[in-house]
Amino acid sequence: MKKHFAPLLAAVATSLVLASCGNDKPATTETETTNTVNPADSVAAMAGDSARMAKPEGVMVDGVAMTAEKNIVENAAAAKSVSTLVAAVKQAGLVETLSGPGPFTVFAPTNAAFDKLPKGAVAGLMDPASKAKLAGVLKYHVIPGRLVAADLKDGQELTTVNGDKLHIMVRDGKVMVSNGKDTPATVQIPDVISSNGVTHVIDGVVLPLGK
Repeated sequence: MKKHFAPLLAAVATSLVLASCGNDKPATTETETTNTVNPADSVAAMAGDSARMAKPEGVMVDGVAMTAEKNIVENAAAAKSVSTLVAAVKQAGLVETLSGPGPFTVFAPTNAAFDKLPKGAVAGLMDPASKAKLAGVLKYHVIPGRLVAADLKDGQELTTVNGDKLHIMVRDGKVMVSNGKDTPATVQIPDVISSNGVTHVIDGVVLPLGK
């Protein structure tokens, strides 16, 4: 009798072992898929965000730290070298817009940049009667979205808030912006990160063609 049951017991034991192995494999594979795919995506996303994050100490402009907890207008108001721009933003009624959630990319001309314009040009733009024209010029320096210097490539054409194209050039590692015709303005201080976007300080005022 034992001789007859021995092969049967061996076959049953073998089947149980194989079944056990077969049941374990899919569970292991499913666990690995769940534990590896999503974290990998999260790490990639975090790396992309980290590459764009502001320096903890901020970016120095005129000896003042421009920090990420302030919005674009608040940071600009603290920098003496762009006081003409800040006054123009106020005159054009754009403070609320540029203090909003955005995000925005702003190419900010310095006071010296405004001084390069023909005599009387700034006074003319600041005239209350020229408010719409002033707003158009300022909006030509604003791009929807946040573009740090590394995002700006030679030959790019960016659509500004006023609807016109702003041309990007990169020469010897320096980013320049132009209307496609006049002498380009060069970025002097890049990547000033604010809570609602990024500002690049430039050495020229870029005027939209025909305006």
